[in-house]
Amino acid sequence: MRIIPAIDIIDGQCVRLSKGDYNTKKVYNENPLEVAKAFEDSGIEYLHLVDLDGAKSKHIVNHKILEDIATHTRLKIDFGGGLKTDKDLKIAFDSGAQQITGGSVAVTNTSLFLEWLTQFGSQKIILGADAKDGKIATGGWKKASNLEIEKFIKDFVAHGIDYVISTDISKDGMLQGPSTDLYRSILMNNPDLKLIASGGISNLKDLEDVLEIGCEGVIIGKAIYENKISLKELEKFVLEH
Repeated sequence: MRIIPAIDIIDGQCVRLSKGDYNTKKVYNENPLEVAKAFEDSGIEYLHLVDLDGAKSKHIVNHKILEDIATHTRLKIDFGGGLKTDKDLKIAFDSGAQQITGGSVAVTNTSLFLEWLTQFGSQKIILGADAKDGKIATGGWKKASNLEIEKFIKDFVAHGIDYVISTDISKDGMLQGPSTDLYRSILMNNPDLKLIASGGISNLKDLEDVLEIGCEGVIIGKAIYENKISLKELEKFVLEH
């Protein structure tokens, strides 16, 4: 299982939100590159970089930070937030993203998202399936839809999606444990899916739980920044798994 720390960007700073609420913003570091280098120094290979300004603005904003991290580290970066057009996608890949995550665009412009999947392949395009009360949310998690998360994922698997990041919004940033029942159900119905768990990770037991379910990766955010899981502990976990 891949350990994937998250860096969320607002105004060029490394922040965390609770349940996607921008009013809960807490700044942890004014230098995202410094944070990324600390991850790399601890043996981490992957990074989940989210452009929260982009998610709000509906176009890519913080691509310079992506470029900075991609240029000065060896981290394999998946990038999301505000990717709505071919131009946004080109900027993201040209700036050093290894993969991109499309969430809202998969709902609001499904045909474009599927074109990206055809053009770049299933190793480059991740489906963001972010849900509250089992329903997909879009627009930086501000807009609810009537789409059931499991059917949403199943439909895209039928179109060739391999990677899905699934966030239970009610768990995000709350440090109260991940949605293991949801992930178990998704994998039961899509056994070949590379499912990346996101939201709620608070300790090493949570990591063991999502590993046992069969998740391909797990995204960790606030647990690192609030020192619930140390980088030393993550380094040891990576070596042992």
